Amino acid sequence: MIVKLLSSWVKLSLTIHCLYTKFQRIKGHMKINLQIQMNNKLYLRNPDDSELGRNIISHSILIIKEKGLEDFTFKKLAKSIGTTEAGIYRYFENKRLLLTYLTAWYWSWLEFQIQTQTKNMKDKKLKVSKIIELVLMRSENEMVSDYINEYDLYQIILTDSVKTYHNNKVSEDNKDQLFKPYKDLCALIGDILLEVNPKYKFPKSLASTIIEVSHCQVYFRHNLPLLTDFGNDKDKNCIVSFVESLVFSCLGK
Repeated sequence: MIVKLLSSWVKLSLTIHCLYTKFQRIKGHMKINLQIQMNNKLYLRNPDDSELGRNIISHSILIIKEKGLEDFTFKKLAKSIGTTEAGIYRYFENKRLLLTYLTAWYWSWLEFQIQTQTKNMKDKKLKVSKIIELVLMRSENEMVSDYINEYDLYQIILTDSVKTYHNNKVSEDNKDQLFKPYKDLCALIGDILLEVNPKYKFPKSLASTIIEVSHCQVYFRHNLPLLTDFGNDKDKNCIVSFVESLVFSCLGK
């Protein structure tokens, strides 16, 4: 009887060990199949509804990240996918709207992360610190879905996201509510800032400042290091401390 019990225990232990080992192997590469409702004014045909559309998104992220928005064309995108330019234009009117789609998707994803990761946090200052960390720190191993690499998309956000509203179409795009995901994100962050100091007068301004300053400092660190105090690899976490000091000084905490 004892031998049988020991044998069963050993089998159970081996099973648990195998499951744990398997989990450890895939943990760093887990994918989240997150469905985000996008503004239909951003596209002519929803790219999430077809394999070609999803390829347009995934390949455009790679090309824009590598070559920049200026050198990105639908001709290059079509060649990368193995389709025609006409096929791309059936989904997006131009590359500006494609970029706006990508950035809007990212802002919605970041809003989701902030909501879920701060939901049960009691310490209000820690919630703000968590927001700053989420804005700044991206993992190279994290995949949002089967076709969107969050880390690669984050590189585009750093370099090109401001181009979605720093152009002569901004008023027209704003009327179509193309920037609503960014506004919703800033409103969420602003509400959390007010939890720290309910009397603070500029929560939305500080919320957008957190995002813009954070991204600007990361970009400068990699490209124009003399404009920052974070010009080498060992200082990468210091940007978090800098933004925290800025924010809590404003909040008087």
